[in-house]
Amino acid sequence: MLMAKWTPEHEAPEPLEGPIVATITGGTILWFVLFLVQLPFYGWFDDHGHTWWVWTCLAGAGLGLIGIWYVRGRDAALKRAAATVSD
Repeated sequence: MLMAKWTPEHEAPEPLEGPIVATITGGTILWFVLFLVQLPFYGWFDDHGHTWWVWTCLAGAGLGLIGIWYVRGRDAALKRAAATVSD
C-alpha cells in the first residue's frame, strides 16, 4: 500500500522532438574542439594533475560519434515508420 502513493496518476508526456541529429553532431564537434584547444597545454594539465580534463573531452567526442550513429539510425527508422503509416 505504501507504493501506491508513489504511483503516477497521469500518463507520461510525449518525448520532445527536434533537430536531434544536429544537436548531437554539434555537441560532438564541441567536445572535439575542446580537446584540440587543451592539447597544447597538456604539460600544464599534467603538472597540476588535471589531465583528466583533456581525456574527458576526447571521451565526449568518441561517445558523441556513437551518439551520431544512434540518432541517425533512429531518425531513419522514424521516417520509415511515418512513410509506412501514410501509405
